[in-house]
Amino acid sequence: MNGKARNAAMTPAMSKLRGRANGKVCDAAQAVALIGDGQAVASTGVIGWLTPDALLAALAERYRTGGTPRDLTFYFPCATGDAVGIRGMDHVAVKGLMRRIVSGSFINPRHPETGARPALTELIQNDLVEAYTWPMGATMHWLREVARRGPGYLTRVGLGTYADPRHGGGKFTRLATDELVELVELGGREYLWYPTWPLDVGLIRAGSADADGNLAFEDQPLLSSALAIAMAVKACGGTVIAQVSRLTGPGERPAREVRVPGALVDRVVVVPDAPTGTGVRDDPGYLGHVPGAVARVPRLPAGPDKVIARRVAREVRKGETSIFGFGASSDAVLVMAEDGALDGESLDDYLFTTEHGSFGGIVMSGWQFSANYSPRALLDGPAQFDFIDGGGCPFAALAFAQLDALGRVNVSRFGAANPGAGGFVDIAHGATRLVFAGTMTTDGLRADCTAGRLRILEEGRVTKFVPRVDHVTYRLGEGVAAGQSALVVTERAVFDVTADGLVLTEVAPGVDVERDVLAHIGFPVRRAPGVTLMDASLFRP
Repeated sequence: MNGKARNAAMTPAMSKLRGRANGKVCDAAQAVALIGDGQAVASTGVIGWLTPDALLAALAERYRTGGTPRDLTFYFPCATGDAVGIRGMDHVAVKGLMRRIVSGSFINPRHPETGARPALTELIQNDLVEAYTWPMGATMHWLREVARRGPGYLTRVGLGTYADPRHGGGKFTRLATDELVELVELGGREYLWYPTWPLDVGLIRAGSADADGNLAFEDQPLLSSALAIAMAVKACGGTVIAQVSRLTGPGERPAREVRVPGALVDRVVVVPDAPTGTGVRDDPGYLGHVPGAVARVPRLPAGPDKVIARRVAREVRKGETSIFGFGASSDAVLVMAEDGALDGESLDDYLFTTEHGSFGGIVMSGWQFSANYSPRALLDGPAQFDFIDGGGCPFAALAFAQLDALGRVNVSRFGAANPGAGGFVDIAHGATRLVFAGTMTTDGLRADCTAGRLRILEEGRVTKFVPRVDHVTYRLGEGVAAGQSALVVTERAVFDVTADGLVLTEVAPGVDVERDVLAHIGFPVRRAPGVTLMDASLFRP
């Protein structure tokens, strides 16, 4: 923690509250001193949102200066931090400090200035840590089982994917040898079984705390796993440490605003100058409805991603709950805003969400993804995945990194990247209409998309349509055979997904089908009887 934050935590007003709180209020160094060797530490965080960055930084500093605590297990339901300004899980990605990590996803992008991969990526790729990743529905729901002292989490989501023990059981490194996921049979059907194990420490982020440790989230755009982690850790007899922006007086907040009771909180660390999220400080647009939201959101630059987003947007229906995943697919709502589809009261005709529980408003992209702009409602992480797994999101738009001849989709591990799947598996499993969005090739692709046509200036060095995916994140072919409908949208072609494989249905104006499309697919595809041109209006700034 920096000096300003530490001093702020010890103001006279806070000192008065500290006495009543029986020592709950302390600085970050004092709080993380409670963590012992070999313990299991769970943390909130969704990219930069809800990340207890001061606590993770203090824990790393304690290890750096004193060599303790050692050999910790870290449990992150979602990728925590951006590995740059809000380092999150990258703070603790240190050999010796981190022995094992279990996470719903990992932060992977290169540093914008140095080009370096995050420290956690280096640990995983060099096999220096026991790394596991589970679908995010499992990481959220597993906490509920720990909280109720249940034996484990049972689900059919993820069968046949990387989470299935027959396909790795979520192991991401050779050091990861324990079987944390089991295949079981119940009533003649197969399930994945995630046995519970104890959590010793919970690190959570909230907005404010009172003297008794009651936590509210008035300046946070997400709830995510905060309550779930606190309940799970306390059920194990562990210690919960909360990072907040401010302390409040007795009765200052209505009880309905308190989302984590003080009975679940052992220590409170006040960090008044912490950012809300990556590049965001105190923007009310992320906390609730704001007038003129459409005019406030960013505009996408012209290029292949914008073409894809415009084509994906044409699959979105009014009145249907639409969920968007991280990556190219999340740009669709921003393009709808830019192109006037959400003007006036039109935004209220749609219901957009993500796996992180924000309902209504505008889905953001990049580092601001997860928290919608001008949202109308908010669920916490376990409840949102109840909704997703229960079929609450009939339409889903998702990105893809690889797609193969058998209709298997990969977003979890490819090339030098190991991001995990996040909510992808649950979202794909629960939807009835799917769109998978991404460029035909990657790593160097440049194209002119501004004059009603597409012109490839430089082809990408990596093709995404491969004979066999590196990692199975979802078995789309089986989903289609079971009744799902699916499209694959790229900047130069659109495909229907059938039980017999891909069918080319649309091509971009200016594209040579053989040279620019089929030559970059590593398996046979059929052509529809009447392949049409993609609408020229997609190809503009």
